[in-house]
Amino acid sequence: MEEDSRNSVLSQLVDSVKAISELPECRNVFRKISGDLVRRVKLLSPLFEELRDGDEAIGEEEMKSLESLRIALDSTMELLNSVNHGSKIYQAFQRDEIANKFRNVTEQIEAALCEIPYKKLAISEEVREQIELVHSQFRRAKERTESLDSQLDVDLVMAQKEDDPDPAILKRLSDKLHLKTINDLKKESVAFHEMVIISDGDPGDSFGNMSSLLKKLMDYVLLENPVNDISESDKGLVKHRSPVIPDDFRCPISLELMKDPVIVSTGQTYERSCIQKWLEAGHKTCPKTQQTLLHTALTPNYVLKSLIALWCESNGVELPKTRENCRSKKSGSSVSDCDRAAIDVLLEKLTIGDPEQQRAAAGELRLLAKRNADNRVCIAEAGAIPLLVELLSSHDSRTQEHAVTALLNLSINDINKGTIVNAGAIPDIVDVLKNGSMEARENAAATLFSLSVVDENKVAIGAAGAIPALIKLLCEGTPRGKKDAATAIFNLSIYQGNKARAVKAGIVSPLMRLLKDAGGGMVDEALAILAILASHQEGKMAIGQAEPIPVLVEVIRTGSPRNRENAAAVLWSLCTGDLQQLKLAKELGAEEALKELSENGTDRAKRKAGNILELLQRIESDS
Repeated sequence: MEEDSRNSVLSQLVDSVKAISELPECRNVFRKISGDLVRRVKLLSPLFEELRDGDEAIGEEEMKSLESLRIALDSTMELLNSVNHGSKIYQAFQRDEIANKFRNVTEQIEAALCEIPYKKLAISEEVREQIELVHSQFRRAKERTESLDSQLDVDLVMAQKEDDPDPAILKRLSDKLHLKTINDLKKESVAFHEMVIISDGDPGDSFGNMSSLLKKLMDYVLLENPVNDISESDKGLVKHRSPVIPDDFRCPISLELMKDPVIVSTGQTYERSCIQKWLEAGHKTCPKTQQTLLHTALTPNYVLKSLIALWCESNGVELPKTRENCRSKKSGSSVSDCDRAAIDVLLEKLTIGDPEQQRAAAGELRLLAKRNADNRVCIAEAGAIPLLVELLSSHDSRTQEHAVTALLNLSINDINKGTIVNAGAIPDIVDVLKNGSMEARENAAATLFSLSVVDENKVAIGAAGAIPALIKLLCEGTPRGKKDAATAIFNLSIYQGNKARAVKAGIVSPLMRLLKDAGGGMVDEALAILAILASHQEGKMAIGQAEPIPVLVEVIRTGSPRNRENAAAVLWSLCTGDLQQLKLAKELGAEEALKELSENGTDRAKRKAGNILELLQRIESDS
């Protein structure tokens, strides 16, 4: 076991240095400081490789210091990734805070290097000299204060104050932030949106200034070099007499040219009025990807809006006017794109065809329902849903798979949800979930999630016995099936009665297994469900019995912003009124992690961390 632990730590150290070394060059205001940090980290590689490839045993003290270094390098990787992929404008506004983070990881690495007893390690003299040199570089870097660009500060202030800033100011900002092309600004727009989501839609008082600067830089780049920033395919469109609207300019819901594009939490862009109607109808998913939305904030996509305006101007196309893009398309309407005659033929095969014809027809309807919104309306209005519900009981597994998946695709339409439930589908879908093929079970889980968006359906689905079957799928499904099951369980557990059902069906044990398996890809989902269940008394008791405190403290210390928030929420529920859990959290070093979270977490995480810290302070004063 000790040998395995040694090899694991050393392999992780080698992999960490390799991953940091392979990061692309940082192209923002932190280009120099991040480049220097990467260069120094690279020089640590010979130490880890020589130790990994050697046969000598490594003592407990040495292993402890190497583990500290591994944690420091993990923090370094996280910081470099956030800077590489984050919003450049946000980073310019938050330079002091981010510079402090670079200082912190430098201090963390230097402190870990101080702990390493080089003389006790079986390494060559050459490697020892190199590591000592690297250590001295980190020591000097820790003590050195990076001088910030005063001209950048002035330019940021002037760009905020003036409605029409001097082009020379915008050029300097464009160059320093490396936002010189439309592609640069497209990436910045998405990164800026993700930053808004991570901060729970409230990135601080400077949000308006950052958003305004992004728009000014977009206008500047388009004005300076409009033609060169258009892709080759779009240049062809400029010359075309009857321009075809680029797919990226169409709303995925209405398929019409967007006039007010906005980004949702999955990074997809929609016409504002269309996605608002989708959200107002109670949907919690992204229409295009079917992923659960982490947040319902809508961020204006200024980059795409400017591109659409440029394309319209270049092609002599009138800019989109304010209009109802997402009108309902009734059966028989001239605006409907679906082939009603073909759908009627398929329905006839479902009704009176032999088993092979039924299977083929169900498969065709499955594909048609997936293709577009018009088809989903036409198929439902033609009367397909009750026929597909009947096929859920088919003894042919492929027919059953087609039927449940067709219903899943049809359920994307809000009106169809009601039709599916009214056709008595829920008990049959649950039966498929229990007894069908793996594909059918997974799509049944996804269908139940889609139907559960409507609150009253949560009650009916829970009462039909879906939750134990979903938990079983969560344990034995494919990665996609596990995610479908987790999403459905999460949504169903919003209803209080289903929380008790989930706890009684044994949900906590598999969730804890998923939570402890960092490589399994289900930590996010497990924590989100635990955070809901912890608010229920039975859920709280069951989670408390599963010895969750060590892993929760570790997530609070090292997890993603969302996971740290959910872990803090679970920990708060467990520690409220339970002195033993609170003391255990304290013994495991929760206090330090919570203090850091109370300063740098999401708003909700800060509140939860503050509440737990208050409880910890009380037990200190009482003792």
